[in-house]
Amino acid sequence: MAEVGADQLDDTIVSEPLDLVRLSLNERVFVKLKGDREIRGRLHAYDSHCNLVLSDVEETVFVMDDEDEDLKTIKKQSEMLFVRGDAVVLISPPSQS
Repeated sequence: MAEVGADQLDDTIVSEPLDLVRLSLNERVFVKLKGDREIRGRLHAYDSHCNLVLSDVEETVFVMDDEDEDLKTIKKQSEMLFVRGDAVVLISPPSQS
């Protein structure tokens, strides 16, 4: 059996891009999507395609009003949401305060 070094036991090491997402599991994250949409929610699962499962989700959609030429925001709440990975532009881990 191979020996496991101390550096392999550390769950906070970021050596690949998706390691940063792994460190955000069960934390609130900010996700920017294609089509002027943003999501904030608790990350429960993800895969290599950046498909995401989030709970307690607040979705914000930005819509340009043709009549007034004003930018309007529409907010939606969802208990659980699946996000297809090809719509994901950015995943931001929780801010460290």
